[in-house]
Amino acid sequence: MLNEAVILHSLPGRTRLRVQSPLRPVMIECFFRSLPGVHAASYTKETGTVLIYHDTSLSLREIMKYLKACIRNEKEKRQTSWKQYAAIATCTFIFAAHWIMGRNPAFWAFRPLLHKITVATAVLSTLQVIKDGIWNVIRHGKANANTLTAASIFASIYTRNPVSALVITIMSTISEMLSEHTSEKTKNYIRSVLELDTKYAWCVNETGIEEKVSIEDIKAGDTIVVFMGEKIPADGKVSEGYGVVDESAITGEYMPKEVTCQSHVYAGTILQSGQLKIHVEKAGDDTAASRIIHLLEEAQEKRAPIQHLADMLAERMVPVSFGLSLLTFLLTRDVNRAMNMLVIDFVCGIKLSTATALYASIGKAAKKGAIVKGSHHVEQMAQVNTVILDKTGTITEGSPVVQQVIPCEGYDKEEVIRLAAAAERNSSHPIADAILKQAQEWRLDIPNRDGESQVETVVGKGIRTFLNGKPIVVGSLRFMTELKVNIEQLVQKLERDENIIYVAYNQTLIGIISIFDKVRAGMHRAVQELRQYGVSEVVMLTGDKRAAAREMSRRLNLDWYHAEALPEDKATYVKQYRRNSTVMMVGDGINDAPALAYANIGVTMGAKRTDIASEASDIIITSDNPEMLSELVGLSKRTMQIIKQNFFATFFINGAAILLGALGIISPVVGAAIHNAATIGVVANSARILWKGDLHHGTKVLYSA
Repeated sequence: MLNEAVILHSLPGRTRLRVQSPLRPVMIECFFRSLPGVHAASYTKETGTVLIYHDTSLSLREIMKYLKACIRNEKEKRQTSWKQYAAIATCTFIFAAHWIMGRNPAFWAFRPLLHKITVATAVLSTLQVIKDGIWNVIRHGKANANTLTAASIFASIYTRNPVSALVITIMSTISEMLSEHTSEKTKNYIRSVLELDTKYAWCVNETGIEEKVSIEDIKAGDTIVVFMGEKIPADGKVSEGYGVVDESAITGEYMPKEVTCQSHVYAGTILQSGQLKIHVEKAGDDTAASRIIHLLEEAQEKRAPIQHLADMLAERMVPVSFGLSLLTFLLTRDVNRAMNMLVIDFVCGIKLSTATALYASIGKAAKKGAIVKGSHHVEQMAQVNTVILDKTGTITEGSPVVQQVIPCEGYDKEEVIRLAAAAERNSSHPIADAILKQAQEWRLDIPNRDGESQVETVVGKGIRTFLNGKPIVVGSLRFMTELKVNIEQLVQKLERDENIIYVAYNQTLIGIISIFDKVRAGMHRAVQELRQYGVSEVVMLTGDKRAAAREMSRRLNLDWYHAEALPEDKATYVKQYRRNSTVMMVGDGINDAPALAYANIGVTMGAKRTDIASEASDIIITSDNPEMLSELVGLSKRTMQIIKQNFFATFFINGAAILLGALGIISPVVGAAIHNAATIGVVANSARILWKGDLHHGTKVLYSA
């Protein structure tokens, strides 16, 4: 992480350091902010220095102590990797020499020397393992996997068969490196995709001139210009221009997206064509790309229950192996047979393959645009049998349009929309957008509400404000009834699938607006595939009227629906379903947050998801493709299937090897080879989650065994 850190000067609470690091600036700043007592950090790429603000009680000695520990850990990590390669190469060379010289009488005179070299190599290459195994017994009073390995190595040396120790070292190191490689690949995938490798951005100054500035100097409120082929350096909204943006790094969508004025764009995406002027909303560590990186890093620290099960089984199998070894020796008086019980264990295969499978699953999901906040959610998702979908913004596109306006009480259509727009002009609700778009399309002059009046928003019901001293109310029939609006002139019933909005002025209903919201492309297929993956119940929650909800449920062939649901109602329904099943709740808005929190698995989906909903959820799908829901369920089930395969293979192969070893059919060398080959096999089986079964939007390739 850090190669070098030197303090240049310091004042109480403020210190500047020169650092050398391969990390990008934002990650250097993030690292320093993570240090205890540090409040802020600002890195300057040109000078290679970082300015940190910290508690005045934090001394220079403490700062350097933290930094030296980090540098030391990083060096140890690099040395460990080098030592692993060196151990494999040395042990392989000695093993080959032992095999060749043992079969050629011309070299038999060198056997004593070769034996000593082999013993030394076996001990030195596994010195850390031996130390850890012995220390664990001394400190904790119980053996671990390394204790078992240490015992098998010493037993090999005692029986004058150190070649067994070489085989143990070679194959166990390979399996560990394979597991580490898969884990590291998972960690680095999104980071490499989202890397803002540009060192500068074009910022528009106060005079309207574009000037090149360091990317670290970009902040919210700035206006930047992005040219064709460049990476967008910050999250923001297009204020001018037109372009085609590759958002695959953020959303997983392989099709480029056309953007124009008012379109949202994200850091880390690439402008394939056109030119954009962007108003920056989030920069640096606040961007969507940075948040995704942090979520993925945190996810790998959250362990799944099956990992705890694997660790527990592995831990309990260690004394079993020692017991079998002792029992075999007492029954046969054959040290080689007893040693087979030590060189063959169930620990490595179970632990390494389980962790690798879960890490690979998180990486696979991230590659497709889904951020899983912990490996335990992968396991839970495989058990999901009830999926609850919010309607607006999840089942539908969340961008409704006005379909019909029916005025009453002598008002015309334009006046109904004009007054409704006056109430909704500062609202972010999708229905407000539809009304305002209609007013814009009809080129209506929207009046300003009374200057001192507040806008009262009741989630799930509607909005209320004042114009010319008289109340304007836009919302549901229930809201109108609660406010005692005169609805005697209620017009004829509209089509069942329409979302009906009532508009009242001065306590009198003046019109009805029907809103149409298209079903998301791919939602029908997503529902079908969820059922194919074992989901028995797909349910819809909506604040819409019962007639509209019933029609939507019929269209998608859902199992049930709950209409006119307030946020607290949604949470109640989720709790009810949880009593008898494992529930996945999918939503995107603030009103979905309580329900997302109560579900076994909470999922937010789409580019319009709110920050509150994202915080409450366990999985974030960054694209608007509903088929990602079924893909995630399929991926989780495939992951758990592979973990079960690995459990079975580990116990079957190693169990068979133990039996053959106890009967004296195979030697300890062969036993060690079988055991470690099985470990490599199950780890490779887990790693293939990353490399096989790719899913492409619009073209589904099912996971195959």
